Amino acid sequence: MNKLFRLVTVSVAVMLIAALVVIPTSAQDQCCQGGIIVEGNLGGDPATMNPVLSSDTASSRVIGLMQVGFLGVDVDEAVIAPNRPGALVKDWTVSEDGLTYTFNLRDDLAWSDGTPITSADVAYAWEAIKLGAEGVLDVPGSYIIDPTGATGVLDVTFPDDYTVVVQMASAECTSLSYAGSLVVVPSHVLPEDISTLMDAEFNLNPTVTSGVFNFGELRPGEQVSLVGNPNYSDAELGVVNPTGYIYKSVPDQTVMVEQFLAGELNVIDGPAVARRQDIRNSDAQVYAYPGNAWDYMAFNQADPNNPQNAFDEAGNPIDQGHHPIFGDVRVRQAIAKAVDVDALVSAAVFNEGSRMTSFIIPASWAYNSDLPPVALDVEGAKALLAEAGWADSNGDGVLEATADAMYAEEGSELTFTLYTNQGNTRREAIGTLIQDQLSQIGFRVDFQTIDFNTLLDIMDSQTFDSIILGWRNGYPDDPDATQLFTPGSDVIPGGNNFTSYNNPRFTELNTQAKNVPGCDPLERAPFYHEMQAIMQEDLPYLWLFAQNGMYAAAAGMTGFDPRPSQLLWNIDTWALSTP
Repeated sequence: MNKLFRLVTVSVAVMLIAALVVIPTSAQDQCCQGGIIVEGNLGGDPATMNPVLSSDTASSRVIGLMQVGFLGVDVDEAVIAPNRPGALVKDWTVSEDGLTYTFNLRDDLAWSDGTPITSADVAYAWEAIKLGAEGVLDVPGSYIIDPTGATGVLDVTFPDDYTVVVQMASAECTSLSYAGSLVVVPSHVLPEDISTLMDAEFNLNPTVTSGVFNFGELRPGEQVSLVGNPNYSDAELGVVNPTGYIYKSVPDQTVMVEQFLAGELNVIDGPAVARRQDIRNSDAQVYAYPGNAWDYMAFNQADPNNPQNAFDEAGNPIDQGHHPIFGDVRVRQAIAKAVDVDALVSAAVFNEGSRMTSFIIPASWAYNSDLPPVALDVEGAKALLAEAGWADSNGDGVLEATADAMYAEEGSELTFTLYTNQGNTRREAIGTLIQDQLSQIGFRVDFQTIDFNTLLDIMDSQTFDSIILGWRNGYPDDPDATQLFTPGSDVIPGGNNFTSYNNPRFTELNTQAKNVPGCDPLERAPFYHEMQAIMQEDLPYLWLFAQNGMYAAAAGMTGFDPRPSQLLWNIDTWALSTP
């Protein structure tokens, strides 16, 4: 029944695509005979199909299928790499001082109307980025320009049609990621007055494309339809296999799984964790991997009653005081020994998670696979608390500070408030379990779920004890820790080092890691390995887990061969087999 329903759905989709675009007969004989790929979309309609304006997931999905990018990625190594299919850059050189990146462009790529793709198409995007930095346009990539000129991209020049030169403010290995924020747009069909780009017809009707698919149709609230590009020159098989691609709007994750199991969708990305076993039990092809979104429990190490920046305006350190409980690393280490993270993974995400051993996700090239997670050791946790000067003097099960406690007032209870965002059932389950587990070693935890924006205000102001939240890493993953764990980011309000973590050795290693000459990941990795070991000892966060990613495709889909965070990298080879 599923197979029959799938075939009916695909037949309808083929008729839809045929109605959208007429492909020349000569190309039709060679291209795009592999059927329609139908994927569910939870993110609403794409806000734009212009690469330089895109920031939402739905927009990024369809843009990635219709347009070539600036830099390519080695999907097996998960690093930016030269001369990759679907990317404009052929290779690059870096100046001796590490400040100048010269990118050589391919000269064999063209837009769907036959116009060659050149550096002018990157220059247009760069001008838009600069207008974004001035507040004229809403351009997400404008973050690469630092108004102070201290970091980021200083300038981009275009010596000829196939060369792009990026001038950086400082020599760091993050420079390549910054350069990757440049995009490729069809400058010959976009407004000459770039300040009017937000209103360009192209944004929701991209008639000129360069990727695996051409634009077909946008039906608001229903779907986006794309058509196989008969002129896509980077097709692995010489031609694009799929007839088309439909990004179909679905209301929620449960409906998405139901539609996939019924054959209305033939590929699914990130299904609900509670339904993943149902997919595994079907005849679908399944690919699971350690994801790039991870949860943590953060500890404020500074005095929450008198929050201070790490440095004054002259760059001198400010005395931030100490949190009465979490200022002592032994207390943080006791918590790490007492919390059963494996139980959290089981209860919160149905075992669809990979334990974090430190601050780098398991999917990263910089992950230290030789570093084991902190072992569950309740008795060891109790011993650490006793060593830190906490004892149950009145026998009520809650420990009190003795005269030996490092920062707590003698007689004060081992109690703190733990916040997370209201409505996030995963984090609510985590908090409830942590509350119970820590009560077994003498803590009294006041666990509260509050409005997300209120929580962010508390976090930014550094007036909290502990919070449960999460981060989502970009792709390819850049393990640079400057933003989260160096004192320069300990700024009120809004600095992301809101735990006031400061370890000079860690900061030194982080600087060395992002200044390795040539930026070879193999040479950078040892610095990050040592940093992970330091973090496991210092514990500004209790490292919890990265939620596993999962992709699935219909049993009859050939070519399905995903990589972590890269579902559609070879979509040009996909096809639905016929019985």
